[in-house]
Amino acid sequence: MDLISFPEMSRGSLRAMRQTIDGAFRDFTRAWGETLEAIFSPLQSLLTFLENLLIHSPWILVLAAISLGIWLLSRSWRIVVGAVVALVAIGYFGMWEDTMRTIAMVAVCTLIAVVVGIPIGILMAQSKRTNAVVTPVLDMMQTMPSFVYLIPVVMIFGLGKVPGVIAVVIYAIPPVIRLTNLGIRQVAPDVLEAADAFGSSDWQKLRDVQLPLALPTIMAGVNQTIMMSLAMVVVASMIGVRGLGQPVLQAINQQYFTMGVMNGLAIVAIAIIMDRTTQAYGHRLQKHSEVRK
Repeated sequence: MDLISFPEMSRGSLRAMRQTIDGAFRDFTRAWGETLEAIFSPLQSLLTFLENLLIHSPWILVLAAISLGIWLLSRSWRIVVGAVVALVAIGYFGMWEDTMRTIAMVAVCTLIAVVVGIPIGILMAQSKRTNAVVTPVLDMMQTMPSFVYLIPVVMIFGLGKVPGVIAVVIYAIPPVIRLTNLGIRQVAPDVLEAADAFGSSDWQKLRDVQLPLALPTIMAGVNQTIMMSLAMVVVASMIGVRGLGQPVLQAINQQYFTMGVMNGLAIVAIAIIMDRTTQAYGHRLQKHSEVRK
């Protein structure tokens, strides 16, 4: 017995296994590809609508709307002024349209991640069995190289916005699921006992006690989801997602140093704006929950 070389599957068997799996997946895409495209077509419509709204509206109105949204969430003039300065600089250097496409992509992906992720996190907090099943899946999703997510979505949907959205959501959704689960589990037992004493049902405890107290932790998950969405947008540019990622990819291919740095700094600026805004909103929620306690 050879103890030096590790015993491996024969090349013929390995090739046959790969061909079987790849063939089955191709058959699946041929049989269900059009159905899946029809199911996800509203995502493309939503993203296209938001992109057109941000790009074709007067820039001053878009800037005012973004500034108002940042103010309502953060209540910080420093963040608002910083965001205005950054966005004006981005527009001045000719990156406004790509930036608006990136913001639209991140907004849609974050919305989907929150709508899908928070209920899953709630189920994990309420059920040990669900937690045991979903946790390994999240571990795999967070450790899988981001490029791998592009392979199945491109095989099913081809190139374009929909596969980009799906790949970004899969990559970015684990934090909001994990932190929703954590936030609900961290609610103090005596608070739940008090709710039971007042005759609250499980739904009332979740709605009126657990979710309000877990909101700061959930917002931390939303913050991380936004950051991961921005990181994945550059990778998604490889499958035709337009935005700040495409000039970065072009700069890598053609060795344009200035183009890559400028678009990279634009992504950093958007990330800082979104990070500071969501963090400030999370701090406000935390203070509010402490007052309620």
